[in-house]
This record gives sequence, C-alpha cells and structure tokens, in this order.
Amino acid sequence: MVDLVKVEPVALLPTQAGCAVFLGDGVKSIVFYIEPAIGASINAALSGQKPPRPLTHDLFLDVLKTFGASVNRVVIVKVENDIFYARLILEAQNEIMEKKIVELDARPSDCISLSARTGAPIYVVRSVWQGLKDMTSVLEELREKGMDLEG
Repeated sequence: MVDLVKVEPVALLPTQAGCAVFLGDGVKSIVFYIEPAIGASINAALSGQKPPRPLTHDLFLDVLKTFGASVNRVVIVKVENDIFYARLILEAQNEIMEKKIVELDARPSDCISLSARTGAPIYVVRSVWQGLKDMTSVLEELREKGMDLEG
C-alpha cells in the first residue's frame, strides 16, 4: 500500500492568473494554482454556500448518487513540470452490482471541489509530499500582510 499524507485546504488566494490553493497537514503547506472558476467553486463549497442551480461539481455528485456511488477519497499522486496529478477514488454499490471501487484520473482542483462538497479526505503520496517545498512561511507572511485568504 502506498504511504499517504492526509491534507486539507488551508487557504485559497486569488491571483492574477487564477487561484492559489494551499494544502496543509498541520505542519507543512504546499501550493499550486488553479482556474479562478474552480477556486470560486471550492470556496463556495467550503463556506457552505448553496447555489440556486447545481454547478458542474454539484451535478456530477448528483449523478454519482443516482447510481449509488460516492467520493471515497482524493489522492494527489505526482507532480511533473509544476503540474499536479490526482486520482479520484469512487465507491459504488446499488441493487444491480456489488460494492465496486473505481479510480479515475482527475485534476486536483476538481477533486478538491468534490471533497469540499462531500467531506471526502484528501491525501498526497508521501514521496510526492516530501519532494514539495514547504510554503507555510509564505502563507503566514501573506496573512500578516492582511491578504484576503479564504479557507
């Protein structure tokens, strides 16, 4: 079994090019950048906002639920050329099939948005986690400057 580090979103920061997502384990924080719309979707879910109509991630979760499936967990599995890769682990069981675990390739931003809506845990493969720079001091500096950080 792969050794994993459990993380959670600790801050979302709007940037000129999109949104910076800080994930942390209570000791270390990492950062990566996502599209502004996905950042807004994550922020809305984390703050408990319910849109008047389902957004894409809400619709996806409704479809999963209809088929007896749910988000089990999210795993960030690698980083290549500053691009993060994740796997979305789904669990399904319904009247026509026994319990089934499905693993899908997915963008970490979509995975985090789904996790924020469902409470599914987020993990990073330990060897990947250890290879990433700790950005906790940068995050603390931004907070001291009074940056408007969500999360």
